[in-house]
Amino acid sequence: MELGIKGRTALVCASTGGLGAATARVLGTEGANVVVSGRRAELASSIAAELPSAVGVGVDLTAEGGPEQLLDAARSAFGDIDILVLNGPGPRPGTASTLDTESTVKAVHDLLLVQQQLVNAVLPGMRSRGWGRIVAIASSGVVQPLPGLALSNIGRSALAAYLKSLATDVAADGVTVNLVLPGRIATDRMESLNRSVAENTGRSIAEVHAEGEKTIPAGRYGDPDEFGAVAAFLCSAPAAYVTGTAVRCDGGLVGVL
Repeated sequence: MELGIKGRTALVCASTGGLGAATARVLGTEGANVVVSGRRAELASSIAAELPSAVGVGVDLTAEGGPEQLLDAARSAFGDIDILVLNGPGPRPGTASTLDTESTVKAVHDLLLVQQQLVNAVLPGMRSRGWGRIVAIASSGVVQPLPGLALSNIGRSALAAYLKSLATDVAADGVTVNLVLPGRIATDRMESLNRSVAENTGRSIAEVHAEGEKTIPAGRYGDPDEFGAVAAFLCSAPAAYVTGTAVRCDGGLVGVL
């Protein structure tokens, strides 16, 4: 399928690894100008160098001035932003009963307020041009809270509510707003979570991994590139009538529609 994004500019947040990097690579191979971003500047530049038309930007989006720094660099490289892929850091594991106010405020800041700031900056241009794609890399915790990841559940659910509301506001302007919800995808973040479970339960990482696979109807962890393809489709021209949705890429893991 032709995605119809050749020459479009895509800003992909937190794309120096995992799901963000996979999405950036698919968008780049489909002809988009890609802004690869993350705290690891050298890695961002390395990934960008692999793509036909891309630039790497080293930035901490959660730091003061981070969003402005990224937006300035993106516009300096390619001009107006047509596609915004939101992606935030995974907060530390923890149960709801153990959360403190400071950690909760930080989770909401990192996973909602920073993303909202980026949206507010690019949305006017998208609406005036009559074309835009906003896609958030979220979590299956949005529809089925994940045990032991209360901060992620809270922050990402807040972002989902905001984006669902936004989708209604801008649908008539040619701007679509969607989320992609990963299940168990073979990323460094997933490995880190499995390692934490292993340390807390006295099991090996291999045992935790195998137990995780048993919960997935597909019988395996997902490949980041499979997720990237789903996210890239939602950024495409053919996906113009898909908005306000949360699309799962989880091998059937979540037990609700």
